[in-house]
Amino acid sequence: MDVKNSNVFETDGVLKWMGYFADKMNVGPEKFKVLNICGKQKNVIPTIETHKRVLIFADSDHPDLFYEFWEAGFGEYDIWYGEGTDTDIEVKNSKIKKLINKKITGPTVILVVNENTREAYRIGIKNENFSKGPIHYVGNEIRAVIMSLLGIDEHDTAIIVSGESIVIEAAINASEGTIIAVEGTEAAKHSMEENVDKFGVKNVKIIPDLSEQSLSNVPVPRIAFIVATKNLEEDIRNLLTKNPHMQFVIYTLELDILSGIGNIFKIYGIKDMEVIQITVSKTDKRSVFVTQPSPWLIIGEA
Repeated sequence: MDVKNSNVFETDGVLKWMGYFADKMNVGPEKFKVLNICGKQKNVIPTIETHKRVLIFADSDHPDLFYEFWEAGFGEYDIWYGEGTDTDIEVKNSKIKKLINKKITGPTVILVVNENTREAYRIGIKNENFSKGPIHYVGNEIRAVIMSLLGIDEHDTAIIVSGESIVIEAAINASEGTIIAVEGTEAAKHSMEENVDKFGVKNVKIIPDLSEQSLSNVPVPRIAFIVATKNLEEDIRNLLTKNPHMQFVIYTLELDILSGIGNIFKIYGIKDMEVIQITVSKTDKRSVFVTQPSPWLIIGEA
């Protein structure tokens, strides 16, 4: 539950609203996911996608929130909303699709309910759900393994180099943290921005490279995921200046890059090196097994 840093809805008021809707829905208050987005950017869309009941405290900083709900495919979801802060205000009930033209102009309490929502940890999102840009996305089964190795939690900060789909899944899981996406070309940056908008993740910060100037404007990451290139050693060196205790997950399909990583880790004091190779085969439309590219994943910690 997030009730911090709001001068509109104080903690007592938030608790009263939780009690109000708990009585109305005839469920315990622990059944609600609470988001206070007044003056802040939060991952509202992903939260609604993975929770049956989301209680939102919003303000005029989010005038088009109802339209965003509809655009995300929540048109048939039930919604209760009241304009004001106290529980004695009028609370209206509707379907989201009927509110797409309604603006939020002041403090507003919103409850979004969809009892059919699967309250599940999202991992391994299908590739067809991502923006059709210039990026070749890693298979969703392999991405699930990568996410397991990263171990992203709700308040985490991670930096992802050239891994757009990893950025999105990490951002969904680190709902109270920050995911830094390094995209080195305008086309990749544009595709990343499309995916950020499509999935409604507000906690992604895009930078063009790992230069000192770019890294100076982002929080300190705990872990880095890097799609390795010939610049891998430079990337690692720059990241260690930001966090001398950085954890690394390196992705490569190239044997010559793999063969050099052990020496790079040794030079920079990165220990506990482990190498994993993943192979996934799937049947095609003709029921023939087709093997996907088999990457190496190299992990270590400074």
